[in-house]
Amino acid sequence: MMTDNRRAALFMMAGSSAFAVNDTFLKLLGTSLGMFQIITLRGIAVTVIFAALLWSQRATIGVLGHRDRWFLALRSGAEMGAAFFFFNALFDMPLAAITAIIQVVPLTVAAAAYLFLKEPLGWRRLSAILFGMCGVMLIVRPGTETFSAASVSALLCVAMVTLRDLTTRVMAKTVPSSMVALTTAIGVTLLGAVGSATEVWVMPDASGFAWLGGTVVFTVLGYYLVILAMRSGELTFVAPFRYAALLAALVLGWIVLGEWPAPLTFLGSAIVVVTGVYTLYREGRAKRRASLRNAGLPHASGEC
Repeated sequence: MMTDNRRAALFMMAGSSAFAVNDTFLKLLGTSLGMFQIITLRGIAVTVIFAALLWSQRATIGVLGHRDRWFLALRSGAEMGAAFFFFNALFDMPLAAITAIIQVVPLTVAAAAYLFLKEPLGWRRLSAILFGMCGVMLIVRPGTETFSAASVSALLCVAMVTLRDLTTRVMAKTVPSSMVALTTAIGVTLLGAVGSATEVWVMPDASGFAWLGGTVVFTVLGYYLVILAMRSGELTFVAPFRYAALLAALVLGWIVLGEWPAPLTFLGSAIVVVTGVYTLYREGRAKRRASLRNAGLPHASGEC
C-alpha cells in the first residue's frame, strides 16, 4: 500500500515536470507577447477551469474559517509576487538556469519551517542548507557579467515561493485544493490585468494560441498536483522532489529552445540537489528517532 509521503512525492514530481513544460511554452510566447498580456490571458483561462472544479465540488468561500481566509489571501499574495519575479527572470535567463535557482526552494522551506513552524533542524541539515546556498551563488555568480536584474528576480521568486508553500501547509486540510488554486489564479490574473495597462496588446498567431493553450493545460495540472503534494505528505519530505523539474528543464531547454547551461550552472545545480537530498535523509532519521522516543524504544543518539 502506498504511503501518504510516497503518493505526495509522485504528485510533486509530476507537478514539477508539468511546470517545466509550462515554462517552455511561456518562453516561446514571450518572443511575441508582453509579459502581463501572457499572465492575463493564461490567468483568465486557468481561473475559469478552477472555478468549474470548485463549483463541481459545491465548495464556497463561506465555509472557510477566518484563519483560513487570511491564509488564502496570504498565499495568493505570495503567488502574485512569485509570478511577477519569475516572469521577469524567465524571459532573460536560460530555462535550465532559472529552474536550477528555483530548486533551492526545498532548502529555504526547511529553514523557514524551522524558524516559523518550529520543525527541528540540527546543525548537519543547517550546514547542508548553507552549502546549498553556495550552489545558488555559483549559478547566479554575483559580480560577474552573468549576474543581472533577472538573477535578483529569480532569488526574490524563491522567497515568494517559500512563503507560498509554508502558507499552504498551515491551512486546514478541509480547505478544498481547487479553492486554493482558484484564489491563487484570481490573484495572479489581477496582477496581469493591472500590469497590462503598461503594455500594447498583440493578437497571437496560430502558434501563439497553441502555446497559450499548452501553458493553460500544464499550469492547471502543475498547480493542482503540487497543492495535493504539499497537503498529502510531510513538508520536509515532499519539497525536495521538486528536483524532477530540473531534469525536465534541461531536456526541454536543449531540445526545444536550443539552450545549454554553463559548466558552473551544472556544478551549482548539483550542489543544490545533493544538499537537498542530504537534508531529506537527515530529516527522515530525525523523524524515526522521534517516533522511537515517543514509543519508549531505544534509539541511537545524534544531531538532527
